[in-house]
Amino acid sequence: MDWLALRMLMGNRAKYLAMLFGVTFASLLICQQCSIFVGVTRMCTGQIRDVADADIWVLAPETRYIDDLKPLAEDRVQAVRSVPGVAWAAPLEKAFGRVHLDDGRFQLVMLLALDDATLAGAPRTLVAGRLSDLERPDAIVIDEIGHQLLWPGEPLRVDREITLNECRAVVVGVCRASLTFQTLPIFYTRRSQAAQYLPPERHTVSAILVRGDARLSAEQVCRQITEQTGLLALTREVWAERTVEHYLRRTGLLLNFATTVGLGFLVGVAISGQSFYTFTVENLPQFGMLKAMGTSDRRLVGMILLQAGVVGAIGYGIGVGLAALYGELTRGHTKLVFHMPWQVLLITGAAVLLVTMGASLLSIRRVLRLEPAIVVR
Repeated sequence: MDWLALRMLMGNRAKYLAMLFGVTFASLLICQQCSIFVGVTRMCTGQIRDVADADIWVLAPETRYIDDLKPLAEDRVQAVRSVPGVAWAAPLEKAFGRVHLDDGRFQLVMLLALDDATLAGAPRTLVAGRLSDLERPDAIVIDEIGHQLLWPGEPLRVDREITLNECRAVVVGVCRASLTFQTLPIFYTRRSQAAQYLPPERHTVSAILVRGDARLSAEQVCRQITEQTGLLALTREVWAERTVEHYLRRTGLLLNFATTVGLGFLVGVAISGQSFYTFTVENLPQFGMLKAMGTSDRRLVGMILLQAGVVGAIGYGIGVGLAALYGELTRGHTKLVFHMPWQVLLITGAAVLLVTMGASLLSIRRVLRLEPAIVVR
């Protein structure tokens, strides 16, 4: 019976391709949009993920997300270092500056000032220059995407002089850094050097990067820091989730992507359901003849589900493959973000299963109500 069901399915080439197109389109749209959504959320937490040498962030209690860092007093660093379970703690300063380029353009940039002694939070992958060159006077390291933004089409070059906040700066290195939601060039420098570029302030520490004792869990160290200092201590994972949650609540990211995914699902159901129902109606004489020959309703339902499963599996494979091809073609693009974890494949598979099962339910109902005598007569 299985081979007969497949012959019935693929015998009508036009209906078969129409069903396949509906499932493929739904699978492609759902997988692509979900992957772009994941990529956008990863942009929100790019700076958090790039700081790989610290597993805990200590922040002001009222801090909400990564771009909302509140200033801390310098003595808070020593207070955190004195907490039992803290292996080391280093200050991180985040500010914004303005670059004046030789062609007269001005560009807003993000400046990350690192602890002079440890360089905690520094980029670990440099494509040009050396991290140790940050010890040089007026030295900064720029991210690769920011270099393309400031000097589009030009090869990566170090020892380039620029004017940052009306002060001389020398690009001594180019690093790889994750895309951020603000999409600004990122400059790294030492805190002692950043004092030259930034206006004097009483509180300059934006966050304190902490590595916990290996004998304690990061959550235990966070609790001890909060209890002893009153500051907000979060693990890197919790801090990233907090940032993503803020952007999802305060922006229309989730609603917009959910609308697109929902429309793709509805279009897939409409096309596949209509095509599958028409296919079943046209094959009612065959189903009626099988009923008259003694085939049970359970067997007929199995045939219909097999047909739906074949269409769903092939459409899912083609749709996911096209989405993966799109991601591969856009890899490295500075304005397109695409990330396809296994959860996206699982969500897409569940959606395709609903599409195919929803399309087959209408057909099953029609076949179960079929009277064999009518077909014979």
